[in-house]
Amino acid sequence: MSGDTRVSKPPPPAATDDETWMDAAIAQAKQGQPSPNPHVGAVVVKEGEIVGTGFHEKAGTEHAEAVAIAAAGDAVRGATLYVTLEPCNHEGRTPPCTDAIIAAGIARVVIGCKDPNPNVEGGGVERLTAAGIEVVVGVRETQARNIIRSWTKHVTTGLPHVSLKLALSLDGRIATRSGASRWVTGPDARAKVHVLRARHDAVAVGIGTAIADDPRLTVRDYTGQSPTRVVFDTKLRLPIDGHLASTARDTRVWVVCGEDAPTHEEEELRELGIDVLRAPKSSEGRVDVAAALALLGQRGIVSLMVEGGAELAGSFLAGRMADDMHAFIAPMLLGPRGRPGAVDWAGPDTPAQAPRIAKPSWELCGADAYVHGRLTYPD
Repeated sequence: MSGDTRVSKPPPPAATDDETWMDAAIAQAKQGQPSPNPHVGAVVVKEGEIVGTGFHEKAGTEHAEAVAIAAAGDAVRGATLYVTLEPCNHEGRTPPCTDAIIAAGIARVVIGCKDPNPNVEGGGVERLTAAGIEVVVGVRETQARNIIRSWTKHVTTGLPHVSLKLALSLDGRIATRSGASRWVTGPDARAKVHVLRARHDAVAVGIGTAIADDPRLTVRDYTGQSPTRVVFDTKLRLPIDGHLASTARDTRVWVVCGEDAPTHEEEELRELGIDVLRAPKSSEGRVDVAAALALLGQRGIVSLMVEGGAELAGSFLAGRMADDMHAFIAPMLLGPRGRPGAVDWAGPDTPAQAPRIAKPSWELCGADAYVHGRLTYPD
């Protein structure tokens, strides 16, 4: 048989105009640090051109729609507004965005996804439609929902969205047999971790990591705000002369301890500006991770990155409470006596039962491999 028998795939369909402009709104939404509010982006389009853009920069500032409308000026009348999330129709720290849209004379509104907040009464879509504005919902819906994943979990469950970060050798170790762990991964991977920190409201470590590594857990060499630093410390053993305690007045530190932790140590930590949160203990005698997450959620933590150590990571996986994984894998072998494994837990009975990244994204950070994505837990 001769000839080329390969079957070529048809090219993907070209993006519609609505999809193209929504892509621009999604790019806007990725900016800012609006937590505990959601990331939202908006663009105003008239006669095939963008005449105004906006995003929600931080809580308490103007919403994306209002920023984009103001940027458009007089061109806003009769234009189309593209916004990643359904405009709000309730009074909060800022006026309802639906009122601003109607007053601006916008003729058409294209929305990425509807508002998932169960505590909001009265839909923005219905308000705009009643005012005679054409409304289209669901353009680039998957991408729009992905931008607000952390916030959606928080407003629907009260819990933070949890990312689990690991740095390990090819054979799954995080330290040598002597306990040395600096540095398993290279400078590019460590720089990426600072970017990830800046994207989360809080980062957490266990007390073992806090004592062994004396980390700072701040954002450095990257433009971004340092997150709240959380230590899971059942018995309140955090050293008062370490980096975390000594810098608590500069960058927030919260310690989650057991309900029976000593009061004297609590007083010492509070004098340094550290907030101490007491939580029930698990059957293993450690801080109950689910209860701790609920406490953090009540304090406005929408997104949490767990950075170590192995026992804490294992608790989150065993309880199916980690939503995303960020793993940095160094091209080195630390041997069977390297201590400990990256995750300390009983683990699944079979590979089919193992938690895994459903659609992993792989990239290189210098010499290290970086894999990340959503975690799934088979039944």
